[in-house]
Amino acid sequence: MVLRKDQLEVQLKDEHQLIATGVLRDESPLDVTDEFQKLCDACRVGDLKGCQEAIASGADINARDYFDYTPLILASLCGHYEVVRLLLESGALCERDTFQGERCLYNALNNRIRNLLLQYDYSKSTDPLQPLASHITSLLTRETPKTSDICLTASSEQWNLHKFVLSARSSYFSAKLAAAPETTVWKLSSTIPPEAFQIALRYLYLGDVPSDLGLINKGFVTEEEVFKGIDKVSKQLEIDTLWDSILSGNDRRMARQRRQDEVTRGRSQIEDWYRNNVLKYKVEVEHSKAHDVKWTRDNGIFADVLLRADAEVAEKSKTGNETPKVRNTAGQLNGIPIGPPAASRSPSTVRKPRKSVLFPVHRAMLLRSEYFHAMFGSSFQEAQLTEYLQIVNVDCSPEVLEIVLTFLYTEKADIPIEHALDVLFAADMLFIEKLKTKATVVISTIGMGTGGLADRSHTQASQDQEVEVEPINVYDVIHAAWFLKVQRLEEFSARYLAYRLEDYIDEEEFEELIKESASRIQKRQETDSIELLDDIRYYLSERFRLRFEDSGLEDLMDEDGELNAEAAQAISNAVGAINEVVDSEAPQSESTKSETIPVDPVSNPLMNGEIKTLDGEIAGDESAADAINYQVLLGKIDSMLERLKLDA
Repeated sequence: MVLRKDQLEVQLKDEHQLIATGVLRDESPLDVTDEFQKLCDACRVGDLKGCQEAIASGADINARDYFDYTPLILASLCGHYEVVRLLLESGALCERDTFQGERCLYNALNNRIRNLLLQYDYSKSTDPLQPLASHITSLLTRETPKTSDICLTASSEQWNLHKFVLSARSSYFSAKLAAAPETTVWKLSSTIPPEAFQIALRYLYLGDVPSDLGLINKGFVTEEEVFKGIDKVSKQLEIDTLWDSILSGNDRRMARQRRQDEVTRGRSQIEDWYRNNVLKYKVEVEHSKAHDVKWTRDNGIFADVLLRADAEVAEKSKTGNETPKVRNTAGQLNGIPIGPPAASRSPSTVRKPRKSVLFPVHRAMLLRSEYFHAMFGSSFQEAQLTEYLQIVNVDCSPEVLEIVLTFLYTEKADIPIEHALDVLFAADMLFIEKLKTKATVVISTIGMGTGGLADRSHTQASQDQEVEVEPINVYDVIHAAWFLKVQRLEEFSARYLAYRLEDYIDEEEFEELIKESASRIQKRQETDSIELLDDIRYYLSERFRLRFEDSGLEDLMDEDGELNAEAAQAISNAVGAINEVVDSEAPQSESTKSETIPVDPVSNPLMNGEIKTLDGEIAGDESAADAINYQVLLGKIDSMLERLKLDA
C-alpha cells in the first residue's frame, strides 16, 4: 500500500512538471474569462438557457474557476438536473477514475443526478467529436454502400479512399487532385513499405496509430524500415504531426491528449473544406428548373450526389405585410384575459415553393444518417451511378438542410430557435438522434433563464409595457412532442403552459389541446386522468408554492392543495382592511361621500407597491397573492373541465 502511494505521488509530481513545461495540457485549466464566469454562474442558479448560450459562444466546458470547481461540479452540487444533462451532452468530463470526476459524483445533491452521471456514456463525454472521427475511420473498411472514388495502390496492397478526405487532410493531395479531379487510380512508390502507407492513411482518416505499428508478421519488414517509410510518407504528404502520435509511446495520458488534438485538428480541416467547397458551391435555381441541373461526376469538389431543398415564402396579407407566425401576449399581466388576447396567434400561413437550393455533397458523410445509409445501400434510383449526379429531394427548407449537413460534416449544430422545430422533424426523419437531441435542448430552454421560468403574476402592468413576443408556438411544441414521442418536450410544454396559464386558459385552442390529451388514452374511462393536465397542475403547484415554501405558504393549503378556511378568511379580512384604508384616505366632496369612488391603481399613491391578484383583488404580500392566484387558476381549470364534460 505504501509503495502504491509513493508511486502515485511520483506520477502526480511528474504530471505537474509536464504541465508546467507545456508538454501536457491541464485537463481542467483555470479559466478567468468573462465567458467562463457566465457559464459557472448559470450552472450555479440553474440557468439552462444561459448555459446553452455560454457553451455555444465557445466557453471551455471542462475548465475550473478560482475555487477549483468545474461547471459540471457546480451544476451537480446545486442540484440542477437539466443543466447536468446539457453539460454531459455537450462533452463535459466525468470520469470516475479522475479527481474531478469523483468530486462531481460524491458532491451530487441527489441520487437522480448521481445516477445520471453513473449511467452516462463516459467515452462520449471524454471526446464529443469521437462519433465523427469513428465514422471517418470506418470509411477505410466500409464496402457497402460504395462511396470511394479513388484507389491508391502500393506493391500488392490497395486502398479504396475518398478524394475529399485526402484533400481536406493533406495539402499534397489537395494540390494534386485539384489539378486532376478525374483521377481514379493513384500508384504509390514501391520503395516504401505498404505498412507505412497504411499507418499514414489511417492517420489521415482520424484513426489512432497503434503502438506496435500494426506489424503482425515481422518476417517481411522490420520496424526500422517502417519508420523510415513513415518519415518519407509524412514529408511527402505534408503531415508532420504524424510523428507526434507515434512518439507518444506508452504514456496513456500523452497519447490521449495528442489523439484529442489530432481529432480536433482533423475536424477543423474537414469543416474548412466543407464550408469552402460544399456551401460555397450550393446552387439556387427556380423551383421548376431544379431537375434540369446537370452536374458531372468529375467535379472539382468530388461531390457524388446533389441534395435539393425547396424554399418556401410566406404569402403576404392584404396590407402587404407578412402574416405573423408568433403569438403575442399583451394587456394586463395581473388580470386573466376574457377570451383570446387582442393580438392572438394567427393561423399558419399558406406557403408556396418559390426556389430550390441544391447542395453538392458526398455520400460518405451522408451515411451518418440511417436514412441515407438505407437509400444508398438499396436498389432505388437514387443509389444508381449515372453520368450526372443524382438529385435527392429532402423534405425541409434550405436553411434546415444546411444545419443538418453542417452537423454531419462537422458535429456542430448552431440551431436558431425559429428553425428548431423544423430541425427536430428533419432529424427524426433522417434518423439522426444526436441532432434531434440538440434541437430538443434548444426548444426546451425557451424562457429557462435564471432560476427557471419567471412567474409573471407579480409583474406590475404599465401603459408603456412592451408586448412579449413568444419565440415559438407552444401548441406546435406539444404536438411535436406527442408525434415524435419526445418526453423532454412534453415536460417542457406542460411547465411552459403552467407558468403562463393565465394567457392560455381561456383560449379555444387550449381547450382543444386538453381534449386531445384526454383522447390519447385508448378506451378512456371517466376516472382516468389527463396526462397533460396532471403535468400542468404539478408545475402550477411548483410555480406558486415551492418558490415560497420557506415563507409559510404551505401552511395555507390543505391536503388536497386547496386554500384552507382559516387562510381564506384571513386573506379576505386583509383585503377588506386594505380597501377600507383606501376608501377612507381617498379625497371626497360633501356631495359624493356616500358614493364609492373608483380607485386608479396607477395614479393613487396608496396603491403603489401593492400586489394585484389575477382576479383583480389587492393582496398584502406575495405569499397571499400566490395563494389567491393558485386558487383562481385551479378554478379556471375546473370550469373548463365542466364545459368539456371531462372528469379529471
